[in-house]
Amino acid sequence: MQVKSSGIEDRIEIKPFLKWAGGKRWLIAKYPSLFPDQFGTYYEPFLGSGAIFFHLQPKRSVLADLNGELIQAYGAIKDDWQQVVKHLTVHHKNHSSEYYYQVRQQKTLNPYTSAAKLIYLNKTCWNGLYRVNLKGEFNVPIGTKSRVVHEDDCYDEIAKLLGNAELLNSDFEVVIDKSQKGDFLFVDPPYTVRHNYNGFVKYNEHLFAWEDQIRLKEALVRAEKRGVKFLMTNACHESLKVLYANDFEMKSVERSSVISGTNVGRGNYEELLIQSGLNFKISGFLK
Repeated sequence: MQVKSSGIEDRIEIKPFLKWAGGKRWLIAKYPSLFPDQFGTYYEPFLGSGAIFFHLQPKRSVLADLNGELIQAYGAIKDDWQQVVKHLTVHHKNHSSEYYYQVRQQKTLNPYTSAAKLIYLNKTCWNGLYRVNLKGEFNVPIGTKSRVVHEDDCYDEIAKLLGNAELLNSDFEVVIDKSQKGDFLFVDPPYTVRHNYNGFVKYNEHLFAWEDQIRLKEALVRAEKRGVKFLMTNACHESLKVLYANDFEMKSVERSSVISGTNVGRGNYEELLIQSGLNFKISGFLK
């Protein structure tokens, strides 16, 4: 467990307890000054691994995702992190290929065993990828990593931070519309960077439909009119540049993508940063 300086006070560094496709730890590492120092309530409508949430460690937050299993895991840690760790320890001791596939097929009965199952599979599956089949069943094969419990795990600190968070299994528009003047939104909708310049709509349709991109833009326009600051990451595609050009500031930045089974799928890609005009600190970076 490391201590880092927030610019205001020293605080414990809290790492995400999950690895998630599209995670934003790279954004923190490359552009730590992007995020405002002061704001009211922190909102994150596409939570995933919550890398930005754990980096900012806000005093008040609203965290949401359409993935009910994911939100349940956060809630279980918030309510009783020791129960979750107890089950994780069992998984850690018993991990093997046979055990992995047994757990993958199991139906869990309470939020603590469900949370432990999600975390266990995430830590030991192929590349930390979350994927379900048409029946909603997790179907990622086993990976090469075997450690489930680590010495620097800090579920107690995670639970403490989540104590001031409202957790919602909700559509993004409802969450964004809750934000008020002085609040800060970090928005990271689902998208794939592999097809930024090739079949963007086709390859992203099952992740986040174009109609949802339009709904998102309209929700952010409403939020800015209420005095809400936001930063969004999105695919660096011409259609999105056109969609947001007349309302907000934007800049493309480079990042690497490693969640792929082949070298062809790995490499550097551009992503788009879009911000409200109220983010004065960020404006200097984007110009």
